[in-house]
Amino acid sequence: MQELNASWVALKSGGFIVLPLSVLAVVALAIMLEKAVLYWRFARLSSDVLNLVETYGFAWSDLEKILSGVSHRHYFKRFFDVVISNRHHPSWWTESRAADEAQLIEASLARRLWVLETIVTAAPLLGLVGTVLGMMDAFQIIGSSGVVNPTGVTGGVAQALVATVIGLLIALIALFGFNYFSRLQSQTMDEMERLGTRLIDHIRLDQEGRPHEAP
Repeated sequence: MQELNASWVALKSGGFIVLPLSVLAVVALAIMLEKAVLYWRFARLSSDVLNLVETYGFAWSDLEKILSGVSHRHYFKRFFDVVISNRHHPSWWTESRAADEAQLIEASLARRLWVLETIVTAAPLLGLVGTVLGMMDAFQIIGSSGVVNPTGVTGGVAQALVATVIGLLIALIALFGFNYFSRLQSQTMDEMERLGTRLIDHIRLDQEGRPHEAP
């Protein structure tokens, strides 16, 4: 309890700049939580689908059966459905439609990541504003008093330090979140491209009437 009270006092000493910093912190945490749920529910590929596609010789009906139980919001299902629905067209047509869908999926995965990137830059700058304001208050007390008010001076310095520390902490958390989810996005798109190539190969073999054999 004493630790919470001490933390609250420290936050109050940071001045009004703590309010926008708190808003940035809430926004960053909300985006990271949303991304975590999104990747967990709609971007994980089941081993059944992965193993089936990797065999090369699978039946399209088997793939459709597995995908029928997957949410329509799942990114891999969206991608596979485009390939499946266009598999009777020339392979170049199917590949083009799959590439278009992959671009839409990539844009969806990248949504709001720019906000995290902005917070990485904005939070330390806001903390710096708090630092400057706190130091200005401290120097104003020194300049306006015949006798220096130690409490007022240290209060201004505390405001400066608290705002700086909060801004840096928020920036660090947002930076780790941005890098982590950017890497997840890259891995997801690489996996989608790899499996898409498998499906296009399957279509080409079907159209050429050749046996399906893994290389």
